[in-house]
Amino acid sequence: MLGGSGFLGQALYKELLPYFNVHATYKTPNSTWDNNHQFHWWDAETESVSFLLESLKPDLVICALRGNFNAQIYAHFEAIEYVMRTHTKIIFLSSSNVFDAFTNFPSYEYDKTLSMSVYGRFKIKIENALLRLPVENYVIARVPMIYGANSPRLEELKTFHKIEESIEVFPNVVMNATSVNRLTQQIHYIINHDLGGVFHLGSKDLIHHKDLVMEICKKMELKDIVLKNVYDSNDDRYIAVLPKNNLLPDNLQFTVEDVVEDSVSFP
Repeated sequence: MLGGSGFLGQALYKELLPYFNVHATYKTPNSTWDNNHQFHWWDAETESVSFLLESLKPDLVICALRGNFNAQIYAHFEAIEYVMRTHTKIIFLSSSNVFDAFTNFPSYEYDKTLSMSVYGRFKIKIENALLRLPVENYVIARVPMIYGANSPRLEELKTFHKIEESIEVFPNVVMNATSVNRLTQQIHYIINHDLGGVFHLGSKDLIHHKDLVMEICKKMELKDIVLKNVYDSNDDRYIAVLPKNNLLPDNLQFTVEDVVEDSVSFP
């Protein structure tokens, strides 16, 4: 797994480790990772990932990287080259931002991507390279905002509330969401059943961003929260990735209400 020491990478590592021989990369020196022989130090900005892939010879490469976009692109292209040559598989964690130029409706798995943001265009570039592979050799997992217990977004809400800082919300943004434990379970299922293609791994219903933040704050019993409304449009603006073509089983589908519940429930 590329990016195993980040929030999502750690969650995936814990989910998959009891069932698979999982190796992961990390960049920032830390005694936890330094002494764990399943973790390997690697800096995407200074080192090729090819040597590590050739050494470990993984059957599946999961990409959960963060950081410099150019370095990430180069690393992903090296991983794709490895997958092509070895006929293995790659799972790329993408984002709902690949559709952020479309504002009037939610997006489904095989809709055309188009982004106005640097982040969205970066994700699209990697997606387009993956789409040239046979479908059995890749998974593009598009993910909306991630919440859940101990997630960075929840920690930020708690910190802002504690220091009495206003929390930015977007009243006109219509979105879906996920929680970290729901997402890792879905990825685990995709691996177990050797699925390929494009998957939208978010809630099956939608909510305004402001309403979601308010519901989560209420569930966490944060009193007297201060919200700062940010309007980037006069009308509702959709940034939502809904599943339609590649549906997972009912027990792996969930609602926004489930995401809110997960905000105070530990997996």
